[in-house]
Amino acid sequence: MTLSFVRPKKPLSGMRLALVTTGGVHLTTDRRFDIDDPLGDCSYREIPANAENLTWTHAYYRPENAADLDAVFPLWTARRLVEEGVVGELSRRHFSFMGAIHDPEPLVRETAPEVTGMLADDGVDAVLLTPS
Repeated sequence: MTLSFVRPKKPLSGMRLALVTTGGVHLTTDRRFDIDDPLGDCSYREIPANAENLTWTHAYYRPENAADLDAVFPLWTARRLVEEGVVGELSRRHFSFMGAIHDPEPLVRETAPEVTGMLADDGVDAVLLTPS
């Protein structure tokens, strides 16, 4: 697989943005990521754009407030940027993976292409990746 930079054809203020993180963020009602899997959990969690009740699996990240979580998964900041006209709109859904994947083959072969397809289906113009 070859990755390359593609110059945007329109300004950010006209783009649909999605967030993707490796911070293990998920809805409070979702199944946690499996941090005990020695190869790493290659699954993902879908996060609706209107989500409010988020947490994350990493024990050392447990936030006291949403501002801490926003540093890893900046959904609230992205919403504000849409309100201010800096970003055109947010995608209807965003995605989260777990970091520390020691065997990335299932991620490369299965889950990353699946998420990429959903982002394309959603008409996403740009993705903000927040690694953790």
